[in-house]
Amino acid sequence: MQNNLLANAAKHLLQYGPKMIAKPLFIVPFSVKARVLEKLLNLLLTQQIEDDELDFLQQRWVKIDILDMALSFEVSFDERLIVRERGEAEVSFSGCSQELLLIAAGKEDPDTLFFQRRLAIEGDTELGLEVKNLLLSIEFDTMPMFFRQSITQAASMLTQLQRQANMPWA
Repeated sequence: MQNNLLANAAKHLLQYGPKMIAKPLFIVPFSVKARVLEKLLNLLLTQQIEDDELDFLQQRWVKIDILDMALSFEVSFDERLIVRERGEAEVSFSGCSQELLLIAAGKEDPDTLFFQRRLAIEGDTELGLEVKNLLLSIEFDTMPMFFRQSITQAASMLTQLQRQANMPWA
């Protein structure tokens, strides 16, 4: 009985957790979200920016759509990463927050998620491959400690919830 309750609680948290996080995000003006995203992305990709690895993104836009959180934005590069709400993106990556978190933590391969239809890539295939390769080139150990710990803890919690939700008694 207790195991069944835990499994059901895990399923509900996996299903409704991102939606609960999305609600307060919805009332935050996009300009604030964009500034936060720009700061985070520029911090996370500092080494790639210094190594001129983002030049392929100049005057090109990539859309990121986090489906279960109703969060969508576009990213480009002009000496730093720039975020906007919408426009004419050349390639689009879409998936749920769980999959994107596992990719960030290095727990899932984007190609595997793509072939399992848990990650969608639409538009300019060449640009999409360049972005995917850039993301795969990020060395997790070079991220600031706070981000590494946060991503690791969140991914660990997510995998525990997924295991609990998929137990045979569920």
